[in-house]
Amino acid sequence: MLTLIRNVRLYDPLPLGRRDILVCGERIAAVAPDLRVEAPDLEVLDAGGAVAVPGLLDQHVHIIGGGGENGLLSRIEPLPVAECVAAGITTVVGLLGTDSVTRGVPALVAYTKAMNEAGLTAFCLTGAYAFPSPTITGSVEKDIVYIQEVIGVKIAISDHRSSYITMDEILRLASQARVGGLVSNKAGITHFHVGREKKGLQDLIRIAETTDFPISHLKPTHVGNRKEDAFRFAALGGSIDFTAGRDPEETASQVAAALEAVPAERITVSSDANGSLPVWDENRKLVGIRKAEISALPETLRALVGKKKLPLERVLPLFTSNVAEGLKLFPRKGCLRRGADADLALLDSSLKPQAVFARGKRLL
Repeated sequence: MLTLIRNVRLYDPLPLGRRDILVCGERIAAVAPDLRVEAPDLEVLDAGGAVAVPGLLDQHVHIIGGGGENGLLSRIEPLPVAECVAAGITTVVGLLGTDSVTRGVPALVAYTKAMNEAGLTAFCLTGAYAFPSPTITGSVEKDIVYIQEVIGVKIAISDHRSSYITMDEILRLASQARVGGLVSNKAGITHFHVGREKKGLQDLIRIAETTDFPISHLKPTHVGNRKEDAFRFAALGGSIDFTAGRDPEETASQVAAALEAVPAERITVSSDANGSLPVWDENRKLVGIRKAEISALPETLRALVGKKKLPLERVLPLFTSNVAEGLKLFPRKGCLRRGADADLALLDSSLKPQAVFARGKRLL
């Protein structure tokens, strides 16, 4: 099927001005001003000057639900695909959280497959907070090699709910993920939930400073908890990921400060969507719990542009191309150019999605 989207203001994610976009099947066939196309069954859509951006990539999503830290009734339900679409998100990476007992990697992979069937592009991470990492095959490396959707592993550090993994154990785990990625031509990343404990990112910094392990395979998230460590890690060449789920405007402030401290290409933002947001008192007692919303991701983007007055082209890569490159998906994902997947959102003047295409199919 051919679809011609006329009259957009295109961000690739850099601004390219007025363009038309020709979609053929799941891919972008052409991007140019005033495209002339004659073909049977051609669908023509006039975007009326809407802003066209790549579909957002969210690399930290509890797609089968998080929670469970206040009893089994506190578990959160699976994430509806419609919520991703409404947020302009076309690629997600699912993962587990604290609970890897009642929620496991097999269920995670199954729902990842379901999200792909629904039209999104979905991947997932084996592992969870716990170490040794829960897997399907019994091996992190084998999960990545043999299971199409699995592109890396997750682990928790500097968190009172973690397994207090040592630096040597981190290296061994990350090496398994990297080799699995090399064999299967995937990202092979180790994705770190970073808690609020004093140790912060010190183990990752020591690995970067004292070993030859490629820093590109170490991906810490929730770095707003440990900003000084995060800036040091980025200065060593690492990528740092901020979390939008708790407070988009606060996250926008953290990201704006990071843009002044480290190269923009080393910063990404994710939502932590559908995960639990526990509230602790001064004695570390759980006193409340709520759900992180996936809408926080585009809300953070809008806050960066609207509240922080940053140009869209400066911050859009943090939600698109930077993420795609870190996941070894660029230029298939994260940009709007010939040959890329037809993942795009048409935004109104307030940068809210009015239409969303995922792999060439209009979902919103």
